[in-house]
Amino acid sequence: MCIRYRVIVLLSILGMFIMVSSNDLIVFYLGLELQSLALYILASIDRDNIKSSEAGIKYFVLSALSSGLLLYGCSLVYGFAGSTNFETISNNTQAFNVGIIFGMVFILVGLAFKVSVVPFHMWTPDVYQGAPTSVTSFFSVVPKIAGMAIFIKFMYVPFREILDQWQYILVFMSIASMILGAVGAMAQKNIKRLMAYSSIGHMGYALAGIASGTENGFKSTLVYISIYLVMNIGAFGCILLMKRDGKYIEDINELSGISKNHPLISLGFLVILFSLAGIPPLAGFFAKFYIFMSVIESNMFTLAIVGLVTTVISAFYYIRIIKVMYFDDPKKSFERFTDYRIHGPIIISCVLLISFFLYPSFLNDIVSKIIIF
Repeated sequence: MCIRYRVIVLLSILGMFIMVSSNDLIVFYLGLELQSLALYILASIDRDNIKSSEAGIKYFVLSALSSGLLLYGCSLVYGFAGSTNFETISNNTQAFNVGIIFGMVFILVGLAFKVSVVPFHMWTPDVYQGAPTSVTSFFSVVPKIAGMAIFIKFMYVPFREILDQWQYILVFMSIASMILGAVGAMAQKNIKRLMAYSSIGHMGYALAGIASGTENGFKSTLVYISIYLVMNIGAFGCILLMKRDGKYIEDINELSGISKNHPLISLGFLVILFSLAGIPPLAGFFAKFYIFMSVIESNMFTLAIVGLVTTVISAFYYIRIIKVMYFDDPKKSFERFTDYRIHGPIIISCVLLISFFLYPSFLNDIVSKIIIF
């Protein structure tokens, strides 16, 4: 199973590389499907667990539907633009064309499903909870980064000339995702479901940068998802260390008092949760700061206000976990891990998140060299 697992992960990553590097609708769709087929198997890889099988079926059915809509959108764009090349499509969208706009909307629906933003988020909490924890950690990071990267590419290359047609669709998705992510997570007792809603909220913030329609907005989104990558790797590293009697702990109440039995794990998780909440001077604060600055520069004050309010609300459920870890009575200790392949990423994540404020422009400089329009 270990070899099979690794091969499937590598196949999905290969699909993501093809998808992100594509400059053509056909190549993009081939990469997307290679990624999706591998992820279907990953979601249900634990065949003895009924929740994992259920997660795989849900993800397969809903993802197949979104892929069909996305393919239909690609067909419409090809039919009305006369080409599958992104640059040619961009040249043909300079004149108003209803067919291309309809195709763009269908492509947006498919991409929104892949990055799990509202109203195409319904698969996320169930799949995150049902899939094995290691698979959930993969789902929460890699497909989201690839999906957001191709989101940027679509909005800024083939559809850049019709900014006024897609901008407010993304504004709605962003606001709805931020609100649902903040409110939905407050009621969760399972930490993987909580991270699912947290992920929906964070994708809402990332979309806000794209919705601004400026080059600074795209740069801020790339900075945001880069920092989100570091935060999530650290968070799921901590969750993978929370194992008792051979089973991973998922109930938040089972984390009570771990600061006394496992002070280093709880300290690392504390830093990561504060960063996810956007508390200064951690990297998560700067990620949201850049997003809000790009949104305000575009005069989207409503989007910025909603983002600020939901940031405050989301801080509640992160602090609730910290309260359970530090102030509740301790329970039985977790199993001790001697495998430093999990400890290493947590330590690196914490160091990067804490030290980011010393040179915050470093990531901006890298992104400025990468992003060329």
